[in-house]
Amino acid sequence: MSEGLNRPLSRIHIKDLRLRTFIGFNEEEQRKRQDVVINIRIDYDALSAARGDQVDEALNYKIITKEVIAHVEDNRFLLLEAMVNDLVEIVMAHQAAQRVEVEVDKPHALRFSDSVSLTMAASRA
Repeated sequence: MSEGLNRPLSRIHIKDLRLRTFIGFNEEEQRKRQDVVINIRIDYDALSAARGDQVDEALNYKIITKEVIAHVEDNRFLLLEAMVNDLVEIVMAHQAAQRVEVEVDKPHALRFSDSVSLTMAASRA
């Protein structure tokens, strides 16, 4: 079956993960949790999992999501940059992940704006 095909990496996209955490350096931001919306795109080689329909060959995005939720909800962040960087590192700790892009939105961070977001990416050499 399609042995000669050249396939790029597959992508898992965790969409609109809505969590609450302490983020920001203003006094009010330090006192109450705020909403954040997280999008994570993970590229990995899913071909052996797909061909063999083997669970143990697939990237376990449920475990990654649980790690992200625990980290965001159990910590405090002064900067969006710190949170996004931490999430990139959490995903890349899984060896199957070849590339990750993490975007975190902070809704209503600015007046007259729906949200402010920051995106960071990393890939294996």
